[in-house]
Amino acid sequence: MNVNQSAPPVPPFGQNQPIYPGYHQSNYGGQPGPAAPATPYGAYNGPVPGYQQAPPQGVPRAPPCSGAPPASAAQVPCGQTTYGQFGQGDIQNGPSSTAQMPRVPGSQQFGPPLAPVVSQPAVLQPYGPPPTSTQVTAQLAAMQISGAVAQAPPPSGLGYGPPTSLASASGNFPNSGPYSAYPQSQAPPLSQAQGHPGVQPPLRSAPPLASSFTSPASGGPQMPSMPGPLPPGQGFGSLPVSQANRVSSPPAHALPPGTQMTGPPAPPPPMHSPQQPGYQLQQNGSFGPARGPQPNYESPYPGAPTFGTQPGPPQPLPPKRLDPDAIPSPIQVIEDDRNNRGSEPFVTGVRGQVPPLVTTNFLVKDQGNASPRYIRCTSYNIPCTSDMAKQAQVPLAAVIKPLARLPPEEASPYVVDHGESGPLRCNRCKAYMCPLMTFIEGGRRFQCSFCSCINDVPPQYFQHLDHTGKRVDAYDRPELSLGSYEFLATVDYCKNNKFPSPPAFIFMIDVSYNAIRTGLVRLLCEELKSLLDYLPREGGAEESAIRVGFVTYNKVLHFYNVKSSLAQPQMMVVSDVADMFVPLLDGFLVNVSESRAVITSLLDQIPEMFADTRETETVFAPVIQAGMEALKAAECAGKLFLFHTSLPIAEAPGKLKNRDDRKLINTDKEKTLFQPQTGTYQTLAKECVAQGCCVDLFLFPNQYVDVATLSVVPQLTGGSVYKYACFQVENDQERFLSDLRRDVQKVVGFDAVMRVRTSTGIRAVDFFGAFYMSNTTDVELAGLDGDKTVTVEFKHDDRLNEESGALLQCALLYTSCAGQRRLRIHNLALNCCTQLADLYRNCETDTLINYMAKFAYRAVVSSPVKTVRDTLITQCAQILACYRKNCASPSSAGQLILPECMKLLPVYLNCVLKSDVLQPGAEVTTDDRAYVRQLVSSMDVAETNVFFYPRLLPLTKSPLDSTTEPPAVRASEERLSSGDIYLLENGLNLFVWVGASVQQGVVQSLFNVSSFSQITSGLSVLPVLDNPLSKKVRGLIDTLRAQRTRYMKLIVVKQEDKLEMLFKHFLVEDKSLSGGASYVDFLCHMHKEIRQLLS
Repeated sequence: MNVNQSAPPVPPFGQNQPIYPGYHQSNYGGQPGPAAPATPYGAYNGPVPGYQQAPPQGVPRAPPCSGAPPASAAQVPCGQTTYGQFGQGDIQNGPSSTAQMPRVPGSQQFGPPLAPVVSQPAVLQPYGPPPTSTQVTAQLAAMQISGAVAQAPPPSGLGYGPPTSLASASGNFPNSGPYSAYPQSQAPPLSQAQGHPGVQPPLRSAPPLASSFTSPASGGPQMPSMPGPLPPGQGFGSLPVSQANRVSSPPAHALPPGTQMTGPPAPPPPMHSPQQPGYQLQQNGSFGPARGPQPNYESPYPGAPTFGTQPGPPQPLPPKRLDPDAIPSPIQVIEDDRNNRGSEPFVTGVRGQVPPLVTTNFLVKDQGNASPRYIRCTSYNIPCTSDMAKQAQVPLAAVIKPLARLPPEEASPYVVDHGESGPLRCNRCKAYMCPLMTFIEGGRRFQCSFCSCINDVPPQYFQHLDHTGKRVDAYDRPELSLGSYEFLATVDYCKNNKFPSPPAFIFMIDVSYNAIRTGLVRLLCEELKSLLDYLPREGGAEESAIRVGFVTYNKVLHFYNVKSSLAQPQMMVVSDVADMFVPLLDGFLVNVSESRAVITSLLDQIPEMFADTRETETVFAPVIQAGMEALKAAECAGKLFLFHTSLPIAEAPGKLKNRDDRKLINTDKEKTLFQPQTGTYQTLAKECVAQGCCVDLFLFPNQYVDVATLSVVPQLTGGSVYKYACFQVENDQERFLSDLRRDVQKVVGFDAVMRVRTSTGIRAVDFFGAFYMSNTTDVELAGLDGDKTVTVEFKHDDRLNEESGALLQCALLYTSCAGQRRLRIHNLALNCCTQLADLYRNCETDTLINYMAKFAYRAVVSSPVKTVRDTLITQCAQILACYRKNCASPSSAGQLILPECMKLLPVYLNCVLKSDVLQPGAEVTTDDRAYVRQLVSSMDVAETNVFFYPRLLPLTKSPLDSTTEPPAVRASEERLSSGDIYLLENGLNLFVWVGASVQQGVVQSLFNVSSFSQITSGLSVLPVLDNPLSKKVRGLIDTLRAQRTRYMKLIVVKQEDKLEMLFKHFLVEDKSLSGGASYVDFLCHMHKEIRQLLS
């Protein structure tokens, strides 16, 4: 959490908000609905065993001023909070703008009140009455972020109240919005049932690994409440709120740490002891600025009279809003992990270790388990039984990146050659020899750790065991000591029992009018002349073994003979696109160095040959068919690079029509926008996979091209799609050429098959990514590069054993770019647990979000988007409710408690829900959504992390001579200061945002103009200037681009400029224009969902 600054003034919580489609609760938002379903959660009581006892920590409330706070266990400046038992970082999260946003009159929509979040892992209290502007600052000081344990179980019989039921003020929300609206002068009615404060034991601190935040509700003495009349104007017929919504309220005067302050005893509710201290009640609704007297509302400042007890005119109360600094901050979590885990190498020898976050730079030492660069899991401690897994609802999944590129300091996997006998495997389950196998009977046999079968050790592989039962040569053999390694495959692992030929690359260029007019063809041909020298090669090979071929096309195809013996290239035209064949074999696929002169001549001639073309129609499926037939004739695997500009409307197989229809958004037919128009492309993709033909597609559309259909073949063959809308050479040249160079040069495994084996008790049941599957176990990839991941979900099929744990082995059989058949093996051992607390202590939120996004993005093809969004929210609520019920220490129902390692789950999940695929804004095209959908399907964890929660870096804060990148701030408009310049990146986009009050010297140093008004908005390149600031910013941009798999095009955005709307789309903690909730609002909503499950 960001804790080192005064809380910025924030826009009022109750402003008009766009409807947030996808949340439908019973009687919530004016739509009548069924009652809340019965849930398996009973009353919430009982402490969690296994936590170390520690004294409760509490932070006294700071006075709402700048004076020094009272001394306590730690001295905290006014407006700051201590960070629980975790070290307090020094990250400043950006200055706030000083202007208070004006309150917008009208209805207010948001979820139930919420306390600051606790990351218990985290605890949130519902809002009390509104603080004054000084109190917002002081609010943090009263936050209680603690990590101690409950001293005693709560009194028996103490449970949560029934779920909230609210009716909308207007009663007619489309899409049943998530947050009910009340006019500003109204609050929801109180039922009789809510007329007494809920009786609860004093609030206790959370168990370790839990942050609990308790929101301060300042106020004078509280009297027992009595049912009061409805406030004026509250005549709408809503169901009463019947919910024991309790708030713990620290007093205005500081108490020593650990002291608990409670209100006077309340009239006892039935079945509760009157001696227990009571908590004053918090009404579950939104507060408008002007309201009549209400019994039992706390006063807005210390010492003020409470309205239920003293006569007087009603005082206007501004609405209280949850302080954004009081809820878990991704920036703080990332920073803490870097500080705590970035300095030591991550040693993989211990089973079930959770690795550092993907945002932390760390070295890996392989000592028997695969590096997290190859495999990351949603949890490193798996429940022993399926019942326990069902109860927790935490998906058990692994994100596997078999050919991941390693940093230079880490060694690539060793290649093991066992000669003609091939790699040693288990006879029953076919698992490969690995460090997890156990040798017995003096080394003559081994027991498979996956299926427990006992196998003989072949004589040539025999070795004696030492006194611990380990082979004496274990550390000389990679397969006995490392988590990742490769075997050379024997001829038995090759197609038709024949070693493969080296792969080929075929460049297929659209030469229709659009491609020629934009200058694309000329640019591409010029680039290929030099790029062909950089084809991927094996190890220390002098030159690449890959052969190349060339095709151009519009509505017919042109093949080129570039045989080295020719003086000039020869062109052959195939106009019968319905029955595609390859007109030449000899001379089509050639070695670059041998045919260099002929290839150069061809690349010079292509732009001239088609310079005057008027042909606008193109074909698409026959082009892929031709490339695949050429590879089949040459008996090799390979890759097609397609450069395509328009919807293929020419008469041919795979012809498409324009079916773009924005009216389908938010209807049940919306899913058809993501489905391919025709089955032609699936059939074609299946043939490509069988041949080992991978397709990479570069699209240059000026209008709709049906990415959903055109991307089917790249998606199913393990290829990539790149999209450059409205391509212009001067603006997009650098991005396109950078992506092309990287794509051509990257190492690829061809004609690959991947299988994931598991130990008895769990099995792989579902797979996500860019691949094809003809059966339930084998993932077939015509091509697989170092950027692609395959995500695998596991389910229980038997009980697991805590002692032996759970084992995974990923085996990838592929052809290297030199034509060598290889097996790459990754092994990982996970722990198993019988306590839910152990599961929640060993989860990784980034991997969880990666899985959930892929699950949701795949589901939109078959289900309405609203259903998909609801499914995600329900699953997240179930995960957190299960934790609250079974693992958290007892606390007030008004607190939101989050597991420490999942405290960012709500903020990240909200980013997924607001993403263009699940909630598109008006400016997002159907093609954009289809493009992002297929892109995310094979992203790794680091890419989804920054894609859904972009990095926002202030450029003028850190010293100019600093070599490290500036500390990030949270992705919210509140964090932007008009006197600064910020850089935002999400892996695909790069923005430089310039505040209107930036110093003139900074503008001059960076943009070479004298004032803010002279900066060109939309600029895509910074001028190269010889001064420290310019060098630093350009250096930072280069560094960020080097970290990402795609070149990020730069856009300069000025404050208050029309382009700023695009930039604000990436400030994901704020409300989105398309109706997505802010982080604070979504947290309130999640809290309500959790309480509903627990009641």
